[in-house]
This record gives sequence, structure tokens and C-alpha cells, in this order.
Amino acid sequence: MKKVLVLVAVAVAFGADAGGSFNKSSCSFNGKKLFGKIQIVDSFPDVKVKVVDSFPDLKVKKVDSFPDRCGEWQLVDSFPDTKIQLVDSFPDVKVQYVDSFPGAN
Repeated sequence: MKKVLVLVAVAVAFGADAGGSFNKSSCSFNGKKLFGKIQIVDSFPDVKVKVVDSFPDLKVKKVDSFPDRCGEWQLVDSFPDTKIQLVDSFPDVKVQYVDSFPGAN
């Protein structure tokens, strides 16, 4: 019985740390900023992102230059600030693409 309790406690502790958190004030997830030069990758991402139509954590506007505000993404193929992976389940952050007013909800 004690072994089970210890295993459950360890699983809960690691689960809480592995989950991470979205920080609205700094527009980041686990210290990785969610604006700037963004590269979409298939593996080893900094952040897992799900694109949604409603109730996003972050509204994202794709820009061609000067992605210096929260939610402004300049998609690049090299030298990114943050690497993201687009997923359908278990995302770290949910985003919605917009044409105006990007930022955290």
C-alpha cells in the first residue's frame, strides 16, 4: 500500500511540473515567448499548440515583420525564437488566428 501511495505522489508531482503554464502577463509558456519568430516543427517543440475557433488562450496574428507584441507571429524556417508543434490533443496552449487585435485572452 505504501508503494502505491509513493508512486501516486511521484506521478502527481511530475505531472504538475510537466504540464507547465501559460503566463498572460509575459505572453509566454514555461519561459518561451509566444510572439516573435516562430518555427513550426514536427518534433522536439518548445510548445505544443492547438488551433481552435473559439475560447483560445492566445489570439495570433501572422505578420511579415516586427513581431514584437504578444500574439504576433512571424513564421520562419530557421533561427526561431520559439518552436511549436501543431497538435490535435493535449496542447500546452490553444490559439486562434485573427486578422486584428492579437494577444492573450
